[in-house]
Amino acid sequence: MIPKTLPEQEEHLFAVLSGRRFLQMEGLSNEVPFFIYPYPPEDALAVATAKKRIKNRLSNAGVAVFEINLYDLSVELLKERGVWGRVLAIEPDQDKADFREMLQGMLDPQLHIAPAIRDRLAQVDFDIFFLTGIGEVFPFIRSHNVLNNLQSVVKGKPMLMFFPGRYEQSDTLGSSLVLFGRLKDDQYYRAKNILEQEA
Repeated sequence: MIPKTLPEQEEHLFAVLSGRRFLQMEGLSNEVPFFIYPYPPEDALAVATAKKRIKNRLSNAGVAVFEINLYDLSVELLKERGVWGRVLAIEPDQDKADFREMLQGMLDPQLHIAPAIRDRLAQVDFDIFFLTGIGEVFPFIRSHNVLNNLQSVVKGKPMLMFFPGRYEQSDTLGSSLVLFGRLKDDQYYRAKNILEQEA
């Protein structure tokens, strides 16, 4: 049965993430070890607090979590390239569609985001990779694009993406990410809903 309340979900996440089956990626039948934790966007602050508790509990259980927040990573990348100041300066006056297009080019998942995540993952020893900040980078970075480009980057370790919205799965329509419960992203088939995983 899928846990409904946030406290139940927090306990479920800890039980699944700390389990041998999850950590050793058993039962995936050659699928990518990508998992999604969909949650109501209005619960974002409570989920962020729960995530910290889960990370602490996992750490105490000897499970190392490495987290990358896409918003923080994006700002870091723009600063590294020396364009952060320019982006901030032009944002108030530039047409919103043009600004979005410019940032999408600067933060292209294939050219910029995935290689940056690969570099960071190579520098740390971890058991589980948390990907957060999905809502904060919309519409400049789309979650399905990131997931597609991480398939060749995140290998040998499970990844959990915290997703503010719904992950709809249907036998006829496939799976799709619905950001904020309103915006249907392109279909994404490869990830599993962490709330449906057995501990």
